[in-house]
Amino acid sequence: MATTNITSERSGLTREEARSRLWSHGYNELPSADKKGILDQAKDVVREPMLLLLLACGAIYFLLGDRREALILLGFVFVVAAITIYQERKTERALEALRDLSSPRALVIRDGERVRIPGREVVPGDLMVLGEGDRVAADGVLLDCANLHIDESLLTGESVPVSKTWCKDTLAHERPGGDGTPFVYSGTLVVQGHAVAEVTATANHTEIGRIGTALSSIPPGETRLQKEVRAIVRTLSLAGIVLCLLVMVIYAQGRGDWLGGFLAGITLAMAILPEEFPVVLTIFLALGAWRLSKSRVLTRRVPAVETLGAATVLCTDKTGTLTQNRMTLQEVFAAGQGYSTASRLPDEALKVIEVGILAGEKDPFNPMEKALLEVGRPWLLPLGRLHPDWTLIREYPLSAELKAMSMAWQTGPGGSCLVAAKGAPEDVLDLCHLAPADEEKLSSASVAMASRGLRVLGVASASNCCGQLFLDQHEFEFSFQGFLGFADPLRPSVQEAVAQCRSAGIRVIMITGDHPATARHIASEIGQPGGETVTGLQLDRMDDFALQDAVSKANVFARVVPEQKLRLVRALQARGEVVAMTGDGVNDAPALRAASIGIAMGGRGTDVAREAADLVLLDDDFKSIVEAVRVGRRIFDNIRKAMSYILAVHVPIAGLSLLPVLMGWPLILLPVHIAFLELIIDPACSVAFEAEAEEKGIMKRPPRDPDQPLLRPSAICLSLLQGLIVLAITSAVFYISLRSGSEEGQARAMTFTTLVMANLALILTNRSWSATILDSIRTPNRALWWIFAGTLLLMLMVLYQPFLLGIFHFESLHPDDLGLCLLAAGLSVLWFELLKKARLAESR
Repeated sequence: MATTNITSERSGLTREEARSRLWSHGYNELPSADKKGILDQAKDVVREPMLLLLLACGAIYFLLGDRREALILLGFVFVVAAITIYQERKTERALEALRDLSSPRALVIRDGERVRIPGREVVPGDLMVLGEGDRVAADGVLLDCANLHIDESLLTGESVPVSKTWCKDTLAHERPGGDGTPFVYSGTLVVQGHAVAEVTATANHTEIGRIGTALSSIPPGETRLQKEVRAIVRTLSLAGIVLCLLVMVIYAQGRGDWLGGFLAGITLAMAILPEEFPVVLTIFLALGAWRLSKSRVLTRRVPAVETLGAATVLCTDKTGTLTQNRMTLQEVFAAGQGYSTASRLPDEALKVIEVGILAGEKDPFNPMEKALLEVGRPWLLPLGRLHPDWTLIREYPLSAELKAMSMAWQTGPGGSCLVAAKGAPEDVLDLCHLAPADEEKLSSASVAMASRGLRVLGVASASNCCGQLFLDQHEFEFSFQGFLGFADPLRPSVQEAVAQCRSAGIRVIMITGDHPATARHIASEIGQPGGETVTGLQLDRMDDFALQDAVSKANVFARVVPEQKLRLVRALQARGEVVAMTGDGVNDAPALRAASIGIAMGGRGTDVAREAADLVLLDDDFKSIVEAVRVGRRIFDNIRKAMSYILAVHVPIAGLSLLPVLMGWPLILLPVHIAFLELIIDPACSVAFEAEAEEKGIMKRPPRDPDQPLLRPSAICLSLLQGLIVLAITSAVFYISLRSGSEEGQARAMTFTTLVMANLALILTNRSWSATILDSIRTPNRALWWIFAGTLLLMLMVLYQPFLLGIFHFESLHPDDLGLCLLAAGLSVLWFELLKKARLAESR
């Protein structure tokens, strides 16, 4: 029965009934994360323990009456919070712009009339009218359909549209996937035919909604880097408190000055308090996300940028991720021989294409129909074999019993008729009533084509009189014409991207709902190494231990359903892998959330997938993943350099605050000096390290060990040694200055100038732990030179402006004194430069 007949017989819901059901059932919208206002985001940011520590420090300074230091510290809190909030707001706005599938328009029948309404207003009981190109707005059961094919790849991962039949009896609702079912699902796409469906489920009760709500059981975790930085901050904070109290007591008891002891203790606490660590982490990751956005990669959760640099396994869906989700005609089998469409086609192959085109719509929407027409038009149009003047007089749609469709065409005024058939190879062969031996031979040919990763369709034709058209396709005397082999082409950049992943030590695993033969073929095309292929059925039979063994050997998992993808990700994580998962469909969302890094496709991905992911590829380019890995590794390297530098520079600052108390010297550093160092040079240097270029061969080395700490013991020892040598030299400068008869202010000025110059030298030497300063200075870093120029300008002002000399308790220095300070600062890092040179010589 045609759609027009069914719509005339059914009037659908009345408008009043629809309003009542909308009130009782709610809007037909996918579950999504609650939107946060700017105040809610600000509360979340300020509740971070690292920022709470900065706020507490600012409050202490206020209580002590040091408003200048307090305002600077609180200003830093504001800047960090503003950067984080801005990034989150920008990300949310970009995601909202991508939400093109959450509520499609729907054509429904109400009060006997067809009306087009927002998809969010569809209610259970509505009659949806579906046509080619429509996005299905809700789950439903088909009351009538004609030649209906629906792309369910967003739910199943299958790139080939499935055929549908109308419901002949009361049936239990089935899961998506497979041909011949009478059910349609929200978010899927009608690619051919037309139908009327009664809505059975909306919003959270649909298949797409159920998968979305399942994500709530998988809470987002904290990255290892965040945990490490939090631990460093906690340890240094405790050490600062203990040393602060110790210095206060020693100073007060030794000199009988409790106020001076309190000041000395606060100065030491300021020197040790690790406010730079959270600032570095936040700024580096936020700016890394900004850099990725320029490559069309949207960062939904900023810490994932760093985690991506440690990824050891990349689990990728096939359809729409490795492939374009667009069919192309690759091969034609005719007269017992296969022909590639890349070469000149003989007449027998053109005959197969001609009949195949006639067995479809004139203006097709189906990707395979369009691919067939794309190849056939240039060949057949000049020969006059596209037949635009023929008239379609009857259509035989696919059914559950026969997965083949036929079109009956009137070829001319004489009443002659051509019936063109196309469908599953076994069904088309059955229509041709061949001898068993011939059918077996042709069947083997179709299996051989399928083993090469092709989607195979059989083609047949029959001549008949238009007045004697049969009701059943089996009654025609079909002649077999050949097979058409379609392929879902790879994205152009996938092979190179996979090769780069392999050179970077990242294992690529394909997890797909496709047939094992198709999955194996795609794996070979992208250059995957050989290995086992595990099917979803085999996976179901495995316990967790067997599955962990399987994931260590297999690189291809086929016929996998969403729940199994999630289990695979967890099995890999149980083996200690850092798992990145890419995907675009709803079926990928639970695994995206559970993975260490979830990467969603933004162009055709669903809202559920995008909201579950950490990163969103706005251009759906697989190559962008490699760029994201590169950025992640660079960020981690630069964070490690910045942290090493900060640790090194804090040693002389803390030492110069502690030594005078222990040695009975005049105080060298006062709070204003610490403020100068902490709140001008250190954060600015963090920006310089963030702008540092990547190390050579960054994508040629394996991923770092996920159990490896941010600062390894060897790195900590080197940083401490750097700091101790700077402390020894600056202490010597102060001691010698006093012994040589210099005033306290002059000795303090020389010591502080040496410390600032040594600080700059530490920046230069820590730009790279493999290249010397002379080598790394050739690498451009504009931020570095701006910081150097600004620091030197401020130092000149401090040393030669009378007002600032008084604030800093300095006396002006002679140019010779400045030369001595510069020489001492250079000596403080000379040993590390010689060590790097020796290492380079050994590596050669």
